[in-house]
Amino acid sequence: MLFRDSAAAVAAECYSGALFFRLTEQFVHVHGHKPGSSEVRSWERSIPVLASALNDAGLGQVEMLLEYGLPLNSKRADAVLAGVHPKTGLPSYVIVELKQWSNAEPDDDDPELCRIDSYARAVLNPVDQVRGYCEYLISFNGALAGHPDRVNGAAYLHNANELGVGGLFEAEQNQHGQLFIGARRGEFIDYLRTKLGPESGSSAADELVNGKVGPSKQLMAVAAQEVREREQFVLLDEQRVAYRTVLNAVRRAKQSDHKEVVIVTGGPGTGKSVIALSLLGELYRQSTTALHATGSSSFTTTMRKIAGARKREVKDLFKYFNSFMAAERNSLDVLICDEAHRIRETSANRYTPASNRTGKAQIEELIDVARVPVFLLDEHQVVRPGEMGTVAEIKAAAAAKRLQCRIVPLDSQFRCGGSDAYVRWVVRLLGLEPGGPMTWEPDDKMQVVVADSPAHLEAFLDDRRSQGYSARMSAGYCWKWTKKVPHGQALPADVVIGEWERPWNVFGDRSVGGAPPAALWATDPAGFGQVGCVYTAQGFEYDWSGVIIGPDLLWRGDRWVTDRTASKDPVFKRSTPDSDVDRLIRNTYKVLLTRGMIGTAVYSTDAETRQKLRALAGAVSSPAAV
Repeated sequence: MLFRDSAAAVAAECYSGALFFRLTEQFVHVHGHKPGSSEVRSWERSIPVLASALNDAGLGQVEMLLEYGLPLNSKRADAVLAGVHPKTGLPSYVIVELKQWSNAEPDDDDPELCRIDSYARAVLNPVDQVRGYCEYLISFNGALAGHPDRVNGAAYLHNANELGVGGLFEAEQNQHGQLFIGARRGEFIDYLRTKLGPESGSSAADELVNGKVGPSKQLMAVAAQEVREREQFVLLDEQRVAYRTVLNAVRRAKQSDHKEVVIVTGGPGTGKSVIALSLLGELYRQSTTALHATGSSSFTTTMRKIAGARKREVKDLFKYFNSFMAAERNSLDVLICDEAHRIRETSANRYTPASNRTGKAQIEELIDVARVPVFLLDEHQVVRPGEMGTVAEIKAAAAAKRLQCRIVPLDSQFRCGGSDAYVRWVVRLLGLEPGGPMTWEPDDKMQVVVADSPAHLEAFLDDRRSQGYSARMSAGYCWKWTKKVPHGQALPADVVIGEWERPWNVFGDRSVGGAPPAALWATDPAGFGQVGCVYTAQGFEYDWSGVIIGPDLLWRGDRWVTDRTASKDPVFKRSTPDSDVDRLIRNTYKVLLTRGMIGTAVYSTDAETRQKLRALAGAVSSPAAV
C-alpha cells in the first residue's frame, strides 16, 4: 500500500495537501516511476470524499489503507478500511472502489460490463470489480482465508446521481459488491456504520497487513479442476473484461450466425493463460465446441497430461496451431489460441503430405476453423525467426475476411510476484524499452540475486527447494544440445562452465535417466538439475528462476553487445539479419528472467557483465550473502 493512517489523520493530510505529495513519493519508490496525472487527480478528488464520509459517520479511528496492493498481483484496491465490527467486536474490512464517473450505462450485451464516454472499450462494472478484489484477497491473505464474512466490498461513485448511472444497479449486489452514489451519500454513511465501529482499527489493519500470503495458484496444479469441475481462478478487472468479451462474442455468433475475432494482448504474467483456461472450462461446461491450441509442444503436452490425466475427452481439447490444416470451415464454435505470438507463416513443414499443402497462412487457418477465434499473445515474447503472431497480422487477416476484431489489452502483472517494478527493470535492463538499465530497488514483491558462479546459483536454488519452493535453472542457447541419447545412457553434460557442468533438459517426449521429458521439465520436480532453454521454459512459471546469461549477450562499456557466433540455436540461419538476431536474443533473456514468481537469481559467464549486474542488483549481490 502507499499510505496508512486513521480516517481523521487522512482527512487532515488531505486538508493540508501533504497527503498527495506523500502518495506520489511512495508510488515512485514502489513502482520506479511517477504516477500519471490522471491518477494523482483521482487521489485529490476521491480520497477526501471517502475520508469525509468516514468522519461524518463517526468513524474517524477506522484505518484507511490507501492504494492497497493485492498479494502476488500488481492490482491495487483504492482503499481498504480496517476496523471493528459494531456487533461482533471482531475485525471487519471494507474494500472501496472509488469512481469519479457521473455517467455510465450497462453494456448492451452484458450488465457485468459498462460503458462510459471517456473509454473506447467496455470496462468492468465497478460492483463486479470490487467483488473480484474481495474474492481475490480472501483467496490469498491468510488473515481472511478462514473468515470471508469479515470482508465487504463497496463501489462508491461519489459524483453520480440516479439519472447518470442508474442502470449499473442491474449488476448483482451482495456482501462483496454493493453500489453507492454521491446523490445518496447518506446511504453510504449508514452502510459504513453497519460494517465498522467507532473503535480504533489499528489492530485489525495490523492483522491484515501481516496476514500470511498464500502461494500463487500454479496454473498447471489446478488445470484439471478448472477444466473438468469448476472455476479455480479469480479473474480481475481487464482479465474479466476479456473473459466476458469472448463469452459475449460466442453468444452473438450463435444467435446471428456470424463470426468475430478477439485478441487479448499483454506481457508475461498478465494472466493470458489463466483467461484461456477459465474460458475453456466454462465453454466445456456449456457443451460449446471449443479447443485450446498453442505453438508450444511443452505447454500443450503438459496440459494434456495434467488436465486430461483421467479423461480422454479433456486431453483431446489441447491441440497445436498446425492441427487445423484440413479442418472444415467453422467446425468449432471457439478456438482459443494461447501463446499466439508463436504463430508461424504456414503450418506446413517438411513432413507435411503434399495433399495437405494448401499454401494457406496459419493465421488464416486458425481464423477459418472457428466462429470465434481468440488470440492471446505477447509480441515481446517472439524468440524465433518466422514467428509472426502480432496484433497487426491478425487484424489484417480478419479485415481481409471482413470480420470484426475486438482487442482487449491486459496491463496487470501476476507473475514476478505481481511486481510491475521488476518487469520494468528487466525490459530496461535488456534495452527493450528506452531509458537504459536502472538500479533494482527491492519492492517487497520480487527478489533479485546475482550469483558469483554457476555452482553458487545451483546451491542457492537447491536451498530454496529445501524450503518447499519450486525452482529451475535456464540459460541462453550457448552450448550444443545433444538431441539423441542412446537408450540406457544418462543425459550428457552439455552445459559446461569451468568445472561446473550440467545437462540440458531432455529433448523429446520420453524421460532419460530419471529426467522428465521436455514438456514436463518445468512442472516435474525431477526437472531440477537440468538446464532449461527458452523453448522449454516459455509459458511456465516457478517460484525461483535461475538464469544463466551466456556469451551471446555481453555488457561492454555502456551498452549490451550481442554475439551471434556464441549462439548455438539452430533457428538462426546465415540469412537471419543481425538486427533480428539481436532482438531475438534480448527477447529470449526477457522470457527467462520473467519466469519466477518470488525471485530471480542470475549468473553471467562474463566477468564484466557480472560486475554490471551486481552494480544494478542493489544490496544483495550473491547467494552466499543471502
